[in-house]
Amino acid sequence: MRELLAFEIANGGQVSIVNRLDRETSGLVLVAKTSAVARKFGLLMQRRRLKKQYLAIVSGWPEWETKVVNAPLDRQGRHQKSEIWLKQTIHPAGTPAETEFCVERRFTRFGASGAGALRTDKFSLIRAIPRTGRTHQIRVHLASIGHPIVGDKIYGPDEQLYLRFIETGWTRELERQLLLPRHALHSAKLTIDGEMEWESRLRADLSAFCSGGL
Repeated sequence: MRELLAFEIANGGQVSIVNRLDRETSGLVLVAKTSAVARKFGLLMQRRRLKKQYLAIVSGWPEWETKVVNAPLDRQGRHQKSEIWLKQTIHPAGTPAETEFCVERRFTRFGASGAGALRTDKFSLIRAIPRTGRTHQIRVHLASIGHPIVGDKIYGPDEQLYLRFIETGWTRELERQLLLPRHALHSAKLTIDGEMEWESRLRADLSAFCSGGL
């Protein structure tokens, strides 16, 4: 970004990331080119006028169409042993966190289950609307209601997969368990109440997964 905006920086500009994404999350990132605009967007976020929407591919078919999860989050290591320092957990002593979930569609994929047999796995595309902005909020809340995000190395089937990935990189065994090399979360929409709106289509890898193309 600094290379792209070199002219603006040379003339007193400043590159500021307004909304930060987890490393593997794709989609929209809002960048301010001046300190004044960065302050403006920072105030809009504090006043909750900057709205965000994400798309997530999760395991299973929810029994609901819409659901609001209101569960406080805290760093897991503050309350129990955790090998991953940043891992979050639901805990009453944590910071309030609330997310609205809507089912966009349900779909199935076929895979090998051994001995040449086929198995049918159920997945859903979920729209997630965070009403607060806590670390890993969407990922933790989805895992807590039994629908973890596909490919999530920390909140998916086993947190040890994350530690193994750090040690070995991507392997066939990790692919077998996680299905995707990154978690299936995409920042799809940013809106400033009554002023501006940006949208980003689901990325090719996630679209292919939804259509059975991987």
